Amino acid sequence: MALCLLAALVGGSVTLPSAEASAPSPPKGGTIRISGSSTVFPITGGVIRAFRGTSAGASVRFELLETGTSAGFRDFCSGKVQISNASRPINSEELKTCTARGVNFIELPIAFDALTVAVNPRNTWAKAISTTELSRLWRRSAEGKIMRWNQVNAAWPATPIRLCGPGKDSGTFDYFNKAINGNASDSRRDYTSSEDDAVVVNCIAKDPQALGYLGFGWYASNTTKLRALAVNGRKGLVSPSVVNVQNERYSPLSRPLFIYINDSMLRGQDDVRRFVKFYLQKGPQYVKQARFVPLPDATYRLVETKLYRNVLGTSFGGDLPVGLTIGQALARSFSQLRQPVAR
Repeated sequence: MALCLLAALVGGSVTLPSAEASAPSPPKGGTIRISGSSTVFPITGGVIRAFRGTSAGASVRFELLETGTSAGFRDFCSGKVQISNASRPINSEELKTCTARGVNFIELPIAFDALTVAVNPRNTWAKAISTTELSRLWRRSAEGKIMRWNQVNAAWPATPIRLCGPGKDSGTFDYFNKAINGNASDSRRDYTSSEDDAVVVNCIAKDPQALGYLGFGWYASNTTKLRALAVNGRKGLVSPSVVNVQNERYSPLSRPLFIYINDSMLRGQDDVRRFVKFYLQKGPQYVKQARFVPLPDATYRLVETKLYRNVLGTSFGGDLPVGLTIGQALARSFSQLRQPVAR
C-alpha cells in the first residue's frame, strides 16, 4: 500500500515518513498528524497550506498521510493521529475499536462527492454505463471471467478491458461496492489497485482499454487525461457533476465526505483546536478548489455548531448508507444536534 506525504503543499514543515510511518508513535504537541482518505487528502492539504500562512499556523508542523479511509481509522482509533480524513462514515468495527481504546471523537461532514466512472479519452465506444453493467464488471464473481468490453455491453468491442480502482483500505472502494454490488467487500481483485488516487488516474490515462472509478475531484482535476461516463442509475442517465449532485440526481454514487477529530486531543492541544476552527471557516473554498461539491453555507454553520457544542460520536451508527440524497445525508449528520449533548 502506497503512502503519499503532502510535502509539496506544506513545504519543509513536514517530517518525511520513515520506515515506521505505517505505525507512528502517539502525536506530540506542536505536530498535527492526519491520515486517511485520498479523496479528502487534497481538501485538507489546501487548508493546511492556508493555515500555515497565518500567524496562528506558521510554526505548526503537519504530517498528512494518504493511507485510505480504513487505514486512517486504524491510526485514529489507536490514538496515533489527531484527525482522520474519511470518505465514508466510521463503521461498526471501527467504532468498537475506538470505544475499547477510549477514543471519543467529533464527526464533521465537510463536502459531497460524486464517485466517477472514467475511461481513457481515446476510448471511442463507451459514453455511458448502467449500474447493472458496473455490477456485472466489478462484482467478485466477475473475477477472471469478465475480461473484455463486449462482455459488459454487447455493442462494445471484443478487446481486453483493463480495470483500475481504489484498494480495499479506501472508503471509495467500500462505498462503490456497497452501492453497486450490495456489499462493501464484494469486489473482484484482478485489477490495478491503490489507495492513492493519483495511481488510479495514471492507470486509466496510460491505456485506451482502461476503465476505473475514483472521486469526482480527482477526475475534475484531470479532464485532459480522463473522460467520465454518464451512469444510468436510479434517476436515469446522469453525468457526474457538481450540479447533478446538488440537485440530488446523481444516485447512487454521490456521498458525504468527513473529517473526524479526536476529542481529548482537540481539547488538550491548542494547535489542533485552532486548526479545526480554521478548517471549518475556510474549508469551503478549498472544497471548491479541489473540485468537490461544497455543502450549503447554512450547513457549514451547523457543522461549526456541532464542533462548538462538542457533540461526540457518529450520526450513522456504524452503518454505510448508500443512495441517500444530500438532504437525507445531512439530516442524519446533524441528528445528534437534536439530542442532549454528552458531557
